[in-house]
Amino acid sequence: MSKQNSGNNVSTLQKFTHNFWSVLSLGIIICFGLIAGFAYVLAPDNSQNANQMHLSIQSKSPGFSISMLHIPLQEKKEQPWIHKIIYGDLNVTTEYPFDHLEIQKDKLLVYPYVTPDGFEGIPKKISLTTFPENRTLNKIISKHTTKSTFILGTDKYGRDLLSRLLIGSRISFSIGFVAVFISLFIGILLGAIGGYFGGLLDHIIMWLINIVWSIPTLLLVIAITLALGKGLFQVYIAIGLTMWVEVARIVRGQVISIKEQQYITAAKTLGYSHFRTLWYHILPNSLAPVIVISAANFAGAILIESGLSFLGIGAQPPIPSWGSMIKDHYSYIILGKAYLALAPGIAIMLLVMSFMLLGNGIRDALDVKN
Repeated sequence: MSKQNSGNNVSTLQKFTHNFWSVLSLGIIICFGLIAGFAYVLAPDNSQNANQMHLSIQSKSPGFSISMLHIPLQEKKEQPWIHKIIYGDLNVTTEYPFDHLEIQKDKLLVYPYVTPDGFEGIPKKISLTTFPENRTLNKIISKHTTKSTFILGTDKYGRDLLSRLLIGSRISFSIGFVAVFISLFIGILLGAIGGYFGGLLDHIIMWLINIVWSIPTLLLVIAITLALGKGLFQVYIAIGLTMWVEVARIVRGQVISIKEQQYITAAKTLGYSHFRTLWYHILPNSLAPVIVISAANFAGAILIESGLSFLGIGAQPPIPSWGSMIKDHYSYIILGKAYLALAPGIAIMLLVMSFMLLGNGIRDALDVKN
């Protein structure tokens, strides 16, 4: 039996690896996962939520470069490296984009960036005592200034678009994992109980499934979100509570089919408990279609979260979310800066399509008719 199962597993793996689009999709998902995990390491702006705003350089084109003055910190917070990877750098210096610097008596004059229309702002005065070890102009320039390049440009608040895009990937991945976990827990539990025991319990569960199924998903998510309040945690719960229905229907159908098999009858004859029969003999043989539907639910959760953020009831500022980034910049599509909205839109499309193609590949690999 073990050799046969091993042979089936090898055959399934071979089918999957021979599907080019499935393997490519898996590679893209892994890349997105690594980007999400190490977003603060990869992001040019590794401050918490990549929220350093510079209104003087808002909506700049990709590749824009400017000189930045970094004001030394008075106190530094103790921050372990793992905390910095998860939450970003809490010891980020204050930055000022500038055109040029001058020293006047005991003050450093920071002349702001000159816009293309020639408007020059009022210079900012900073005491030289702020730079305790470097009080000459040359030392300040060499020690406290850098050349910042914004690869994808800046958004309408002057924040680095690439950094916001990278960190925003965490929201999409986390919402997918949490929502799918909640939907699997509820769906498998109710589907297995209804399919195995049947009778009145099954009728009650099916009645609940049909009620939830009849309500449009987005409207139900919005209702739950409004009831629980705005916030990322509430969005996780709301999406998870609306995606379990399809899982429950599939698991129920699988359990009803499998419980009629001879080895289940043998397990009951041997006196095995209902829990052991379900856990060890029925559920393991009914999970193949659940894996496929989980990939689709992952993609659906990403789309729903993006839609909620676009409507303003998803991830709340300053947390970067691809949906909220589109909301902030969709008007720029007709103003010659469409990339501000297209960049997060393409990221959503690519990740959702990858999960859908991965689900199709797993379905084809598990299909014994192929």
